[in-house]
Amino acid sequence: MTYSIEIHKYRCLLYNQELMPYLDAHHWQRSLVAERIKNPSLDDVLILLEHPPVYTLGQGANPEFLKFDREKSQYEVHKVERGGEVTYHCPGQLVGYPILNLQRYRQDLHWYLRQLEFVLIRVLAKYGLQGSRIPAFTGVWLEGRKVAAIGIKVSRWITMHGFALNVCPDLTGFEQIVPCGITDKSVGSLAEWIPGITCQEVRFEIAQCFAEVFGVELVEC
Repeated sequence: MTYSIEIHKYRCLLYNQELMPYLDAHHWQRSLVAERIKNPSLDDVLILLEHPPVYTLGQGANPEFLKFDREKSQYEVHKVERGGEVTYHCPGQLVGYPILNLQRYRQDLHWYLRQLEFVLIRVLAKYGLQGSRIPAFTGVWLEGRKVAAIGIKVSRWITMHGFALNVCPDLTGFEQIVPCGITDKSVGSLAEWIPGITCQEVRFEIAQCFAEVFGVELVEC
């Protein structure tokens, strides 16, 4: 697979947020997308944040991949418009929500997913880790364990949702689901390879790699 690094320089507004409830972030994304559908000339956006514990299911997700009664969950459970199956977000997992107008890049969802994977593979390489892809699945893997999940929604070529990189989370929440509907592969986190790693330091690396891969000028807000 040949990955591409873009050379054009669009502005992209970078929002580094702390812990944010999932529904607040979801509402924010939808608002940003609506504004850009109305006015496609607005700058692109990259939001980096963490969520309190929450389970989310993609639009066509199979509820059988939840191992608990949804009505009795100790954490919030939300079905949203992204692609993909069920996943888990929690502190220590760095979530990225790019709001990009793909008409500026390439109107190709397969290409966009591969570029998001490439961003995270480059981040892992900064730490001397060799991230990989598995052809049948979307996401990034380390030694056969999934460390990053990706799920997107695109409306009139404006993107929302994005990626989640397990930096140093408590992984026990994943035991209550079949993550991304994959039954025979486990979930991992960077802390297993790099003890003491924090989301704060990884934020910088993700922002830099994102800017390189998409060829944007990040403007911190």
